[in-house]
Amino acid sequence: MKGSLYPYPHLQERAEQPVTLTDLAKMKSEGRKIASMTAYDASFAALEDRAGMDVVLVGDSLGMVIQGADTTVPVTVDEMIYHSRAVAAGLYRPFLIADLPFLSYATKHQALETSRRLMQEGRAQMVKFEGGEIQAETVEHLSMRGVPVCGHIGLQPQLIHKLGGFKVQGRNSDAAKEMLNDARALEQAGADLLILECVPAALGAEITREVSIPVIGIGAGPDTDGQILVVYDVIGVSAGRTPRFVRNFLEEGRNVEQAVQAYVEAVRDGSYPSSEHSFG
Repeated sequence: MKGSLYPYPHLQERAEQPVTLTDLAKMKSEGRKIASMTAYDASFAALEDRAGMDVVLVGDSLGMVIQGADTTVPVTVDEMIYHSRAVAAGLYRPFLIADLPFLSYATKHQALETSRRLMQEGRAQMVKFEGGEIQAETVEHLSMRGVPVCGHIGLQPQLIHKLGGFKVQGRNSDAAKEMLNDARALEQAGADLLILECVPAALGAEITREVSIPVIGIGAGPDTDGQILVVYDVIGVSAGRTPRFVRNFLEEGRNVEQAVQAYVEAVRDGSYPSSEHSFG
């Protein structure tokens, strides 16, 4: 229903077209930065849409920032579907990605069924899951069946108990080489996008150069094809210790919507992330 009571006026008739994977690939080839952010509900999704976001991620980070858990591990498939569906209701232009939660993709067949649910019930346009070369067979299985896949390497929050904490990854040469091999393996298996989290800026730049698919960084330096942050970090309301790569755009004298718009502009003009938000 349209009209003055329609809750999200930005969803009404617009000349611009929704962002596609083809658009994101073109942005990489043309050197235009991709602005991305998490969302967990329709209202923030609509705000991010109005701000000009290119990609919106329904992250399993909701376990920490929405539910108050200390890791992402407890998040369920049903919870991801609920939040993805809510976010989809507030979006027009941005491309929507949803996380596959912990152990919901332990086999390629399980990954296909979880992806089916997130795309059919949750209205996601792409699924994201963690892991490098070990996930190549799963990526290929999904990709061949029409499921767009975003890989996630570097710091993998679902492995936090095995990693022993939230730590920068890829600092020694062997680990960096393995991560580069992971990125290539995911691309060759059919991944369309890659999230790179908490790695030295030089490694972020190298991986971005070495693969043809767009690489979106979070704590991966300024030279990735785009950036993503948790929306609550951008507006400074996340509890606990703030990661080095976070910049609070709200504290610069803006309201919430202006802060999100400022983030988009800073990603696009390259002023975020600066060296102070990157790892050496």
